[in-house]
Amino acid sequence: MKYKTFEELPIFQDSLKLVQEIYELTSTNFGLKKDYSLVDQMRRAVISVSANIAEGFERGSNKDFVKFLFYSKGSIGEVRALLLVAEKLNYIALKVLREYKEKCVSISKQISKFILYLKES
Repeated sequence: MKYKTFEELPIFQDSLKLVQEIYELTSTNFGLKKDYSLVDQMRRAVISVSANIAEGFERGSNKDFVKFLFYSKGSIGEVRALLLVAEKLNYIALKVLREYKEKCVSISKQISKFILYLKES
């Protein structure tokens, strides 16, 4: 299937859902929401995942798209790292960390597969 817009891409849809979830987590978790710098960094990193997917898609070439997918992959790794920080600072429970880590790893794997697909095209 050939996608006509970045909004149709499953990796974009999943990354956008994670944006919503991270915003909810950082808005409702009392301890975490008081750590403004950590929350700001986490939100910027998670937004960067979907934003880079969109920007890469709009560039119009597989080579550029792959470059921006690698940026997205780096950003999803940053989100995972920041979630680990939040857990170490006792802002979130280990169970919550595991749940979000699983979502991040899933998105990272999707990005990796899509990169391979684009490189072979």
